[in-house]
Amino acid sequence: MLTYLDGSGTVSHILTAMPKPPIVHAPHYDAQFDPAHRFPMSKYSRVYELIIARGLALPETVIKPAPAPAAWLSLAHAPSYVDQVISLSVPRAIEREIGFEVTERVSLRARLASAGTVMAARLALETGVACNAAGGSHHARRESGAGFCTFNDVAVASNVLLADGSIERALVVDLDVHQGDGTARICADEPRIRTVSMHAAKNYPVRKPSSTIDVELPDGVRDEAYLEMLDWLLPQTIADFAPDIVFYNAGVDPHEEDRLGRLALTDDGLRARDLAVFAYYRERGIPVVSVMGGGYSRDADAVARRHLITFETAAEFC
Repeated sequence: MLTYLDGSGTVSHILTAMPKPPIVHAPHYDAQFDPAHRFPMSKYSRVYELIIARGLALPETVIKPAPAPAAWLSLAHAPSYVDQVISLSVPRAIEREIGFEVTERVSLRARLASAGTVMAARLALETGVACNAAGGSHHARRESGAGFCTFNDVAVASNVLLADGSIERALVVDLDVHQGDGTARICADEPRIRTVSMHAAKNYPVRKPSSTIDVELPDGVRDEAYLEMLDWLLPQTIADFAPDIVFYNAGVDPHEEDRLGRLALTDDGLRARDLAVFAYYRERGIPVVSVMGGGYSRDADAVARRHLITFETAAEFC
């Protein structure tokens, strides 16, 4: 991994043999949790291995970010909370909301994943499609983390690109099984960011603030009904709104075997979902950057293989 994003936010070195799609990954995306933890941290290492094995990238062409600077993170989060994460002084009450202790590994991982989404977004603007092999931490709020999310990478990246003039409008399409409550909260007063979430109505979080568009699904929705609703939703996402980029949270927790999901999509359903999203926006010339989002199983290999579907599908549009 010889390519990287430097602290100024510019692409410092891009190899000629860039993978298609560009894939951003860092070894420290895996904070090396105990395998018994409810959050399957090792899926990030396993996804990387599968990406290489599948031939979607070579080790030397995967793009490695540097940690996001505090100035970027503070565009979406309270500076006091950013300082707590970086200095490893997060109050215990907030750590309980996040679901794990904010250690040095966790802090580094959160900063890398946020920078990775910024980097993937910049690459998507250049190439049409790019993927961060992490990210989608949509429960993190302005003043704290929550729900296994430390920093809200999509909110950070949207605000970084708006602040530097790279884009004028951003669309967030969140198809994780859980509502993107943190993203909705952070972006509520920013008309240049439209937030869309389609999720299980009875799943976490209990309190669901309003996104720009929310679609709540009953328990047990299967492929056909899900895809019919998605076909209806996609045109609504750009009605009277012309985004310069789409941030696609491709969480695989709508899968029928997910530990924390309440929907019932199959592998084929996830693939059809991803295909519909990439096709809809790319046919209209809108760049798409995907982030991994949720996916929960005691079998990290199984959940990583579900995430791989998104990378395979993205490659069809390069």
